[in-house]
Amino acid sequence: MNEAVEPPAPVPFLAAAAALEAIDRALKDAQGSNAGSPRTTTAVSEPDSGPHPALAALLMLREIREQLSGWEGGLIETARGRGASWADLAGPLGVASRQAAERRYLRLRPGRDGSTGEERVQATRDTRAAERSVNAWARDNAADLRRLAGQITALTSLPGGAETAIGDLNLALADGDAARLVRPLTDTRPHLRPEDAALAERLDALTRHTDQLRQDTHDQRST
Repeated sequence: MNEAVEPPAPVPFLAAAAALEAIDRALKDAQGSNAGSPRTTTAVSEPDSGPHPALAALLMLREIREQLSGWEGGLIETARGRGASWADLAGPLGVASRQAAERRYLRLRPGRDGSTGEERVQATRDTRAAERSVNAWARDNAADLRRLAGQITALTSLPGGAETAIGDLNLALADGDAARLVRPLTDTRPHLRPEDAALAERLDALTRHTDQLRQDTHDQRST
């Protein structure tokens, strides 16, 4: 039985960039070399050795191509991590739009659950659609969410571990977009005390409702 081939380990960006520059120089040298004076290499050192040198060169080409294809996702992540937008990446990736650039990355990204590239693209689209439905609902119910957030941030004597969650909720309250309140609100739930049961129930209802909105969106897109 053939064992599954493990994907190659990620290559550090500087090493990958240096290797690509070296490959580019070697390709230019090969293309610009005098056809009448070919350079001696291991693969072509014996002109009368039959097809084996060419077969070996083809094998090496395939292995190099497979290795290089595994670098693309990491280079995209490096560029994104350093501030490149999907629109910035479209040109270097040879695609026409930012959407196409992101789709290419999603297809390249390894699936932890054995999913295909197209399945990962679809899953990402479904998740975003679900979040859009939650965001739209939050904006339609901004007053209620802000009122609930204000009541929670006004609580005193909460456990010490609540400071970060309350701080995040205060930041969300200061933002003009009510959609930013949803996650900070639910993140405060574990820090409420028994005497805050009424607020806890409202947060539980919020979580149930937003989860149902996401599920409904997934169901609609699956039909």
